[in-house]
Amino acid sequence: MPLVRGSCCLRSRKLNPRGKNPPASAGGEVNAGASRQAPDILAQSRDAESQYVEWKRKVRAGLKRLQDSYVQLYRSTELFRVYSSTIVPGFLQTEGYAAAVLGMSARFHELPVDDSAEAARARVERSRIIHEPGHRFVLLIEESVLRYQIGDADAMAGQLGYLLTAGALPAVSVGIIPMATRERAQWPEETFHVYDDTLASVELVSARVKLTQPSEVALYLKTFEQLRGMAVYGAEARALILKAIEALH
Repeated sequence: MPLVRGSCCLRSRKLNPRGKNPPASAGGEVNAGASRQAPDILAQSRDAESQYVEWKRKVRAGLKRLQDSYVQLYRSTELFRVYSSTIVPGFLQTEGYAAAVLGMSARFHELPVDDSAEAARARVERSRIIHEPGHRFVLLIEESVLRYQIGDADAMAGQLGYLLTAGALPAVSVGIIPMATRERAQWPEETFHVYDDTLASVELVSARVKLTQPSEVALYLKTFEQLRGMAVYGAEARALILKAIEALH
């Protein structure tokens, strides 16, 4: 499974052993290779400065501003693919669950002002996009996400209850990968988002990494499809959620 790669340096032209340029007969092959690499090279050059952004820089102005900073990207995206092995995706978070998630972030980053409650309201407001026309959402979570208790029991119960109905939304597909899945095609991965087919965003402990190289985005799309093939939907997914709700009591 590929790790995040963020190389942003252009390679120098290769010379043959005698220090000369490749012979004319090889020119077609060289040009063809350069043509295939051109989209990746352009993406590297364009986004070298913004590919890797540390969370401590992103949250410096507050968690609410961080939530608001994604609105433009969401508005311009038609197809969202989200995989999470850790928490319920932000699009489906209730306010109580979101407040617990963002509160942990505020404490972890030792923010001087904890605006997690305000940020949670902004996240829920931002997520109303799932009800708007022109967008589709394919969301995958590991079953273990249903069992990680984020916030108190009431917050978890409210979140799991909302998940029971979210999959019925016309533009939303919610898949759950069961813990009992045999012979997995992929192990649980880091949380990542793919926006249309042009941008992959990977969430690490220290930073958010944005990938726009077509070859790297393609790897995340391939990974997503393999994970999606292991997920259950509809009645099977609801049964897993109901088991998690029962385990709260």
